[in-house]
Amino acid sequence: MCGIVAIHSPRRPVDNTSLLAGMDALKHRGPDGEGSWRPPHARVGLGHRRLSVIDLHTGAQPIASEDGQVCVVVNGELYDFESIRADLQSKRHMFSTRSDSEILVHLYEEYGTDCVQHLRGEFAFVLWDETRQRLFAARDRFGIKPLFYAEANGALYLASEAKALFAAGVPAAWSHDAVFESLFLCVGKDQSLFEGVRQLPPGHFLTADDRGISVERYWDADYPRANEVSEVMARPRECIEHVRALLDESIRLRMRADVPVGCLLSGGLDSSSILGFAARHTDRPMRAFTIAFDEPEFDESALAKDTAHFVGAEFESVDAGNTRLAESFADSVVHGEIIQYNAHGTARFLLSRAVQRAGYKVVLAGEGADELFAGYGFCSSAVLSRGTRGSLRGKLQLIARMLAPRSDAERSISRTSPWLVRTSRLLNLSPQVLAPLAERMSMLQGALAPEFAAAVHRRDPFRQLFDRLQPMDRIRGREPAKQLIYLWMQSIFPGYILAADRADMAHGVEVRLPFLDHVLFDFVRRIPVGLLALNGSRKHVLREAAGPAISDAVRTRMKKPLIAPPFTRRKGNRLNDMVEDTLRSGALESLPFLDARATRSLLNHDGRAGRASVDPILLMAASLCVLHKRFHL
Repeated sequence: MCGIVAIHSPRRPVDNTSLLAGMDALKHRGPDGEGSWRPPHARVGLGHRRLSVIDLHTGAQPIASEDGQVCVVVNGELYDFESIRADLQSKRHMFSTRSDSEILVHLYEEYGTDCVQHLRGEFAFVLWDETRQRLFAARDRFGIKPLFYAEANGALYLASEAKALFAAGVPAAWSHDAVFESLFLCVGKDQSLFEGVRQLPPGHFLTADDRGISVERYWDADYPRANEVSEVMARPRECIEHVRALLDESIRLRMRADVPVGCLLSGGLDSSSILGFAARHTDRPMRAFTIAFDEPEFDESALAKDTAHFVGAEFESVDAGNTRLAESFADSVVHGEIIQYNAHGTARFLLSRAVQRAGYKVVLAGEGADELFAGYGFCSSAVLSRGTRGSLRGKLQLIARMLAPRSDAERSISRTSPWLVRTSRLLNLSPQVLAPLAERMSMLQGALAPEFAAAVHRRDPFRQLFDRLQPMDRIRGREPAKQLIYLWMQSIFPGYILAADRADMAHGVEVRLPFLDHVLFDFVRRIPVGLLALNGSRKHVLREAAGPAISDAVRTRMKKPLIAPPFTRRKGNRLNDMVEDTLRSGALESLPFLDARATRSLLNHDGRAGRASVDPILLMAASLCVLHKRFHL
């Protein structure tokens, strides 16, 4: 797990000062070492900041082939690399390190750009092919590891974070389109908030030479059609056992490290399952780290402590009270490079800082389970109506939904996105999602700066995002719940949730996600929703598969999302004070997106029903102010 920078300049030599500046901006990602490489013609430069996790002594990067014609920098981990290495050695490839990253050089020599099909793990890398004078970069299938890129000054720049691009010479400016969409929760998988800066999408690779740049997809989440006969449903017990074996293997592979491995733990099923299985693959007690909020309704640390005790793990509760959140909010936003909708992003920043201070570089976490097993609340209606879409009953239900009078929430949403209203009926989006979304949209529309509001008038952010994704080939004919999950995995999931990588790597902490293993996913994607939520029990398959590794209390516990407590209009709440101070400063006036007076009026909003909407809008505004000031936008 590291930070990488690359510059490809076909017309003139790469400025080494720019390359080193980009590397320096990523020092937090790789505090254990640095390295850079340029060929004699200097038309390309590769830079690396190292976090030593595997092969502590000889795994420095960049890593070159025996003849020096291929050179690579890698961020992430490549699992089961020993067996791949052995296969490559049988084909006469020579290795100079014991690093997992070095297999990339030789896989590329064997398979060219198809080398990505042989990789299992979370990764982003940039490789230079001297023979073809070609740069080749790729990002893992789910988008766990980031890779930003931009064209500027006649060159292509790539880096693990946007701030490294700015340090290397890419101009920093807002992308008004991206901010507009992000304010309305339309976060694209290839999007950044900055003009001209994009993310390489998950499951894609990029090539660049003197003819230009090309981006191609090499993997996607391809769900079976709803009317396909599933052999899995006929043998549910075998299905659960196979999921258990695949999950156990995924966790075992991610326990491979030359440093101790810990676990991020909540009180829920997902992370408890990870800890339970992981504890079986070590002869020493695991160390579990848990966020502790200062409001009992949102704090799961006591439940997490019970889980740690159940598996014999050491336990550390990390204070994420409102004072701590206030102190670290700005730094977490700058490292995350995104708009925060809830202070859970700052809580994750505090959690990873505690992990680093405890002497750990590697932890496992439970993200991805809801994507695999359709566990999200917004899927609940679609999950419960599974299996009826093609039947007469299902068709009648769909017609009834489409012809039903619009609710107050739908009428409110339609003022921002008529497309979302229609689609929510088609996909049977859970009604409890629409009401708070409608309220937030209405408040946000009223807070937009007049010129910005005029510029985006008649633009539907959800339709814009959908048109960019072009997902119809992947969702047509699929079960409604899986259509929703697919759209989620192409947008908010990589663009916002997996951006936690930057909160973790701000402290040099590598977080491994066993649920996001493509071998495990390839099996689970074929499980019908009727089995995933058997008898209305969401994530039934996971609950049964993880049963031997978790307590009965965890197995039967209902999902509770990780959300930081509300903060507005609470006396003595330091987070509330920090947000007020930020929004009453001059930074808000300099933002082109929000009207200062209208936004500040929300600080005094006294309607109880609006609290759930006011909090995220104020945090979004504060995030924009922080980014505007820190990045000189």
